[in-house]
Amino acid sequence: MDIERVHPDLRTATQKLPVPDASKKLVRIAIRLATRLMPVPRTESVTVTTVTSGGVRLRIYVPDTRLDEGGLLWIHGGGLLFGDARQDEALCAQTARDLGIVVVSANYRFAPEHPFPAAHNDVYAAWQWMLAHAAELGLDPARLVVGGESAGAGLAAALVQRLHDDDAVQPVAQWLFAPMIDDRTAADESLDSVDHWVWNNRANRVGWSGYLGDDFARHDLPPYAAAARRTDLRGLPPAFIAVGDIELFYAEDRDYADRLEQAGVPVELDIVPGAPHGFENWARDTEPAQALMRRAHAWLRAALANVPV
Repeated sequence: MDIERVHPDLRTATQKLPVPDASKKLVRIAIRLATRLMPVPRTESVTVTTVTSGGVRLRIYVPDTRLDEGGLLWIHGGGLLFGDARQDEALCAQTARDLGIVVVSANYRFAPEHPFPAAHNDVYAAWQWMLAHAAELGLDPARLVVGGESAGAGLAAALVQRLHDDDAVQPVAQWLFAPMIDDRTAADESLDSVDHWVWNNRANRVGWSGYLGDDFARHDLPPYAAAARRTDLRGLPPAFIAVGDIELFYAEDRDYADRLEQAGVPVELDIVPGAPHGFENWARDTEPAQALMRRAHAWLRAALANVPV
């Protein structure tokens, strides 16, 4: 993709982020180790702790000043193949501090070693842990949000669907950044030639095929395997969906937002011109990223306050 299509403020950072060859096992292992051991930025006015429950590692952000009894379960990205809660340290800490809420950031098992439903079950377990420890964390279980970025946003959207079907405690909203929600995008080889920045369709195919195995791109998938495959979206909680208009997931995210709206679900679709995949994280110091987070935080604040969003 021509760099001229990228927003001017994002071009320098974009060119420093080559698409990883996710098909190579050694590359995946190296990325996993790097994210697990990566140094994290200092967090001011937020206490960060890590716990492990049932094999699921959770990173917990508690602001010094609590402004709200609501909370956020956050799920990191990584194409279903790699990543770690530590990579979202700045985003989670800023959200906890600016909104005065507790954020629980979940890790999960990776494909292809652990195909569906491993990651899905891990984030479901993280939600259950958050509910079980709500009193200890000062959380109101009726005012929790599920969110994430990329593959994590896809897992978040599928988790919201499962919670709806379980008739369990429901999240009040879903907060999704460039969600990876449709395996059919990866099956469309015509998209390979576009060679999207940061995450292209060849990498996308490795992620989805590793996660779904023989079910990848088939007509029918198990429930919650790919959020966009769900046909009945009625009754799901309000959604914030942010996506760049030049990235691979733009079409599938816009379609999902349209279908949610048609099903009567309140949706805020925030389309960022010239923004590559995940820019709100790796280019967080730029004006486009900061502006997006201001809008996203305003929406989340309203959702937690039970204000129509």
